[in-house]
Amino acid sequence: MVVFVGGLAVRADVRLGRYGCLAHLISDHRQVREVAEDYVEAVLDLVCAIPPGRASTYGVIAETIRAETGRGGPRVVGMVMSRYGGDTPWWRLVNARGDLPGDKRDRALPHWREEQTPLTRTDPPRVDLRRAGWEPGED
Repeated sequence: MVVFVGGLAVRADVRLGRYGCLAHLISDHRQVREVAEDYVEAVLDLVCAIPPGRASTYGVIAETIRAETGRGGPRVVGMVMSRYGGDTPWWRLVNARGDLPGDKRDRALPHWREEQTPLTRTDPPRVDLRRAGWEPGED
């Protein structure tokens, strides 16, 4: 679950400091990184818009949002997905090679096959972005 504290998206399981603020977490960027609520929503909305059988990349999503907001990059998109993307079709968002890290690839493979997402003939298979690639604005 995500809560928004002063416009920042924060995991609900993150404890506040003794003065009721998040300052104690700022030094550890692995726990919390400032991400505006509108950015989180934009990432999640775009990932949900990727049609079944298609895929997009962290970079494409980041470029789309950056064109509108002037903020963010592929790593920020990845961070948003790792923290808040569990209820989205996360398997439709891959890296520029059409791949996911090993543990996620193993969980994504049944989804890719069920949606008949074009895959490469490599071992392990990856999403064939030439055939399955999607950009916002496409049907």
